[in-house]
Amino acid sequence: MNVTIRKIGNSEGIIIPKEVLSRMGLKAGDTLQISEDGKGNWSMSAADGDFNRQIQHAERFMEKYKVALKKLAE
Repeated sequence: MNVTIRKIGNSEGIIIPKEVLSRMGLKAGDTLQISEDGKGNWSMSAADGDFNRQIQHAERFMEKYKVALKKLAE
């Protein structure tokens, strides 16, 4: 399947067809893992949802306790 790289704001990106997202079980806002095999071949897969959930919790924790964390870092 061919897709076109498009200008999106100051970046560039691709539009993933809805049928591909459906087959991968993805929707807007989900995260993709993109990897290379060292031979120039690229693949994408759904990112680990548990890891992303843990990162979101960590970000909320850091925001909530940013003053205390800043003091600890000094």
